[in-house]
Amino acid sequence: MSGAKMLQFLQSISRRKPLEPEGEVSNFRRCLTTLDLVALGVGSTLGAGVYVLSGEVARTIAGPSIIISFLIAAVASIFAGLCYAEFGARVPKTGSAYLYSYVTVGEIWAFITGWNLLLSYVIGTASVARAWSGTFDDLIGHVIANSLGKGAMIRLPGLAPYPDFFAAGLIMLLSGILAFGVKESAIVNKVFTAINILVLLFIILSGFIKGDINNWFINEDTLQRAFEYGQCGTGGFFPFGFEGTLAGAATCFYGFVGFDCIATTGEEVQNPQKSIPLGIVASLLICFLAYFGVSAALTLMMPYYLLSVNGPLPMAFTYIGWGPAKYVVAIGSLCALSTSLLGSMFPMPRVLFAMARDGLLFRSLSKMSSRQSPVIATLVSGIVAAVMVLLFDLRMLVDIMSTGTLFAYTLVAICVLIIRYQAELSEDSSLGKSEPFTVGGALCPPSQGTPRTSRNVSILTIATGNSRLCPVYFILYTDFSQSCFHVLQTLYENLFSFCPQVPFVPWLPTFSTFVNVYLMVQLGSDTWIRYAVWMAVGLSIYFCYGVQHSVQKQRPLYLHAN
Repeated sequence: MSGAKMLQFLQSISRRKPLEPEGEVSNFRRCLTTLDLVALGVGSTLGAGVYVLSGEVARTIAGPSIIISFLIAAVASIFAGLCYAEFGARVPKTGSAYLYSYVTVGEIWAFITGWNLLLSYVIGTASVARAWSGTFDDLIGHVIANSLGKGAMIRLPGLAPYPDFFAAGLIMLLSGILAFGVKESAIVNKVFTAINILVLLFIILSGFIKGDINNWFINEDTLQRAFEYGQCGTGGFFPFGFEGTLAGAATCFYGFVGFDCIATTGEEVQNPQKSIPLGIVASLLICFLAYFGVSAALTLMMPYYLLSVNGPLPMAFTYIGWGPAKYVVAIGSLCALSTSLLGSMFPMPRVLFAMARDGLLFRSLSKMSSRQSPVIATLVSGIVAAVMVLLFDLRMLVDIMSTGTLFAYTLVAICVLIIRYQAELSEDSSLGKSEPFTVGGALCPPSQGTPRTSRNVSILTIATGNSRLCPVYFILYTDFSQSCFHVLQTLYENLFSFCPQVPFVPWLPTFSTFVNVYLMVQLGSDTWIRYAVWMAVGLSIYFCYGVQHSVQKQRPLYLHAN
């Protein structure tokens, strides 16, 4: 290939999309409110993990200090969330991290980001559907596993033990609801999320009533008598040391994955510049309070070394003599799985739609229904997820989902650095700092700085000495709640008064990038091999189809300008 052709090729894959593309019209129905977005973010993020993750981390990694692990994980997630919030206000269109990459770093990186998001969403959808089926099967005495395991067993490596037709049918049912209309889907999501929150409040209140503060400070003599239960650490609030708390934070981080689905609603929200940033921050804070409260209640109701890794909450209620409460937990778990499934399925067709509208994927995927829903993309994504849940052993694929999500988080953080750098260098930057723009009704000048708050969040102190818990736990949880809601109120005021921006640039986005990369390198070699196969398929589609059919190819003036 000659030098001129190579230069032309490099220019073609690095072309960027303008913020307001000529001829691009949004056909989505703007009907979602801020409450809809908060419910979507909470439902997507606060899935079945809140019923399982706490027991696993507390039992084997962190002990009672799991509450600190969740705090660290929440802070790291909020770093990524603030990056999404800023872009959600600047680029209020569908596509999430895919679109943010397209307008900032170029087409090839946008396609890679979109392809990573699709990987995360399709595996996430299939995994949650399988978990829903398994949880329901447990309640009915393993009827599904016994019947399909005997009559339709698959004996091939890497494939599922049997085709889970129940999970596949559930995916197609929800695909039909999503294809019917976004407002109807939001109503279903709010109902399930409300039930889930009520169940979690019941669990937290149970900790108020039956918790014992001594379970946070178990001595070594007690642990030696309980050694039959396995490795229990050294006792105290940090039985596995602060290293265990940090290791627990790395695991707990995945409990906050899912809020990015809010960023795909840019063309369906009534006021995206206000609702998207507020929805992201509010949903992350609510999820943190739920994880903090449940993990605190769990480790206070019974000693951490007795917790079950697979079903900690039913065992905890049995331990305190409230055995029938396990049915309440089961209902909450099914509702959490339902909202998590909707949260995984909701953004997938919108990323498909955005990529197809830009010509990087097949244009038929950008067809809209009469109810202003991306019906073809929704049904296709549902079919792909259903096939995944029927055929594949999803336990071998879940780590790849984390890879795709973390890659998207990393690129969004890098894009924040680039967009700020471009805005400072150029008065006529295409990314919006050269001209004033409005956010939530407020006019933001070109050089608007980072909003500041004058109040400090109170520092949590843990009082000890009582053997029963109620006053101590109530003060502890209330202090955290008030602090977090104070932060939320301050952010709310700033988001309506200033341009929503990531604070502490370049330090915060840089730190977020390092955290994401650190978590990615913890994944095993098998995960990276499977990830490479997925990326090879995606890049083949891009270079064989997307490069030639890209809408940006028809905009040579914009290409030369960049």
